[in-house]
Amino acid sequence: MHKTVLLIAVFGLALPAAAQENDDLGLIPGAVQTAAPPAATAQDRGKYSLANAFGWYGYRGTFAVSPGDAIPSRWNDRVSADALVTWKLSNSLRLTASDVLSASFADGVGFPREAVRNDLRELYATWEVAPETYLETGRINVRNGVAFGYNPTDFFRARTSVAQSSSDPGALRDNRLGTVMIRGQHVFDGGSLELIYAPKLHSPVPIGGLAYPLDPKIDQTNGSDRALASFSFEWEDFSPQILAFYDSGRFKFGFNASHPIGNAVIAYASWAGGNAPDEVVDAIAFGKRTRTLPPTVPLVPTVSPWRSFKSDVSAGAYWNGEDKETISVEYNFHEAGLSQDGWKSWFATGANPQFSSLMWYIRGYAADRQDPASQHQVFLRADWSEPFHILHADLNAYVMTDLTDGSCTGQVGASYDLSDFWSLGGYLSATTGGQRTEWGSLRSSTSAIVQLVRYL
Repeated sequence: MHKTVLLIAVFGLALPAAAQENDDLGLIPGAVQTAAPPAATAQDRGKYSLANAFGWYGYRGTFAVSPGDAIPSRWNDRVSADALVTWKLSNSLRLTASDVLSASFADGVGFPREAVRNDLRELYATWEVAPETYLETGRINVRNGVAFGYNPTDFFRARTSVAQSSSDPGALRDNRLGTVMIRGQHVFDGGSLELIYAPKLHSPVPIGGLAYPLDPKIDQTNGSDRALASFSFEWEDFSPQILAFYDSGRFKFGFNASHPIGNAVIAYASWAGGNAPDEVVDAIAFGKRTRTLPPTVPLVPTVSPWRSFKSDVSAGAYWNGEDKETISVEYNFHEAGLSQDGWKSWFATGANPQFSSLMWYIRGYAADRQDPASQHQVFLRADWSEPFHILHADLNAYVMTDLTDGSCTGQVGASYDLSDFWSLGGYLSATTGGQRTEWGSLRSSTSAIVQLVRYL
């Protein structure tokens, strides 16, 4: 009952209005990143856009582990309306909201329940209770971490995905559902302190469950009691951040840091660790808890049911060139993911039709939490603004490689501003590898998406 009262109070304060964190600031720990943004001015009224994205999808025909008989549509057309608005009510009070309403059309998609989707990304109030001290309440998108491909300290990323054209991890991080929480921040000279409490407001729903069009998906983002404390500070040329996270009886600790090397290179590292079982164990336990899996489902062979201290690491560097290009190289380690032996067991068990759906459920669980399926990956990314001196154009590309088997997933994207009000973009994606590899075992092989945006 008390949590219901809390939810009503939270959303009673969080009236529609909006602002998003700057993409670049999200890559750097420290006071600048964690501090609440400055109070909105009269010009910060918001951003609105309409978009149409048409996609074509290619699929594989043979598999080492069958993904089932149902074949997704080879085309999809999504129309969306996006709003990002801010209102300044007083010198100390600001209201923020961010929302996107979309409708998808494809073979086999029923209208409206399956086609129409509203994603309330953010809805919260910010109150400056004292100079440089802020209290926020509502649905807030909190992003922590310094990496580009995988951020171990991005503790609120699970179950937050929204429909979008780009599969780039950076786009998934920026455009996602927030979590209902109460957040307090204090900014001081050279650092900041942040405290967050996100209550459990609903029992978690099964993965991939069908939601009503206007469902705010609180049962995804607030399915457990969570709390986070973080401390950021500046130390010479370093920008460290220390974090402590609690989630339903489990504790994790984290650390982020970045450091310039010369004038063009910035090195960064992110670590999180705590007692946890393998992700396979977590996936099966979640499936049983949500009644997606029967209580008699056995563990995959070679997987221990016991908890142990596990670490997640991302370490890399990015280089800024003189012609507005950026290249980043990053190593990702997810200890709870599948090792080489784990993948052998996954394919061997999944070859039995009786267990193939269970194997895909385990991978779906990792994707739903935005965790890597494998223990070891390398992430490469390149961005080029105004390539070949073409004004108002951007190119970007990324490749994620599983070091266990060499398979890859990647995307090439391009956009061009036709005018102040129109933008045209495109994304080409592909997965490569043999049938018994992480990315080569997926049903999806290629995709091409063209997107036209009208800014209002």
